[in-house]
Amino acid sequence: METVLILRWLHVMGATVLIGTGAGIAFFMFISNRSNDAKLIAHTASIVVLADTVFTLSAVIIQPITGTLLALEVGWALSEGWIALSLILYLLIGLFWLPVVWIQLQMRNLARQAAVANAPLPARYHRLYRVWFLCGIPAFAMIMAIVWLMISRPAINLPFLA
Repeated sequence: METVLILRWLHVMGATVLIGTGAGIAFFMFISNRSNDAKLIAHTASIVVLADTVFTLSAVIIQPITGTLLALEVGWALSEGWIALSLILYLLIGLFWLPVVWIQLQMRNLARQAAVANAPLPARYHRLYRVWFLCGIPAFAMIMAIVWLMISRPAINLPFLA
């Protein structure tokens, strides 16, 4: 029983870090972007890249490990509907997150270049920001759906798993 509690705690902490870091990153990038100040955006984007590397990446690695160990410890099959759907959503989130990491690096670099040159942000920065922002919407919605699935554990029948 103690193992289950530790695994649950680690899994919930991982989810909390993913949601908190994601929301924090989105908020700070959104606010700094509104300033249109290349120096501020470059600084904020540098912190965002660091936070994504330290916190998000750690949680991204820990979540499937703790989730799998927890399921095995409790006796849930990974093919159980709500778990399988959670895993599918998790993989889809990754498909949004990986390009976002690259985009954040590009935005940071473009903002740095503009700040050093004392120039306005280039059009490419603004295009990348729109894609970055739009990728965050479904990714955040899916992470919230996963949390709901973890809490409610609904009976879901996925035909391709039958």
